[in-house]
Amino acid sequence: QVQLVESGGGLVQAGGSLRVSCGTSLRTFSTYAMGWFRQAPGKEREFVAATSWRSGTSYVAYYADSVKGRFSIARHNATSVILQMNNLKPEDTAIYFCSANNSPEELSTQKGSYWGQGTQVTVSL
Repeated sequence: QVQLVESGGGLVQAGGSLRVSCGTSLRTFSTYAMGWFRQAPGKEREFVAATSWRSGTSYVAYYADSVKGRFSIARHNATSVILQMNNLKPEDTAIYFCSANNSPEELSTQKGSYWGQGTQVTVSL
């Protein structure tokens, strides 16, 4: 059974930084597209960032416009993916979910993916 476990959420003031991590039990972790989504109260879950292998190059990253230049996604060791969040804003407050799928396209549909339980990120004024 595949497990994704998020950690590192918390409370931070606006302008601060947080790092959330996702450990996985995926045996072929390097082949999966890994992503972060978030869901704020009363809103639908939305894409934040993803990383996947692009044949002939290396891992590439994708970001939602709302987090470009502030958030950074990276793979760490053989089983984890990290989301570094800088210059946080109150509108970044949400539950952050880690997700895995075969490709970034499939990841973006939010269907057929593996999901973690989520970690709360709260940004205060």
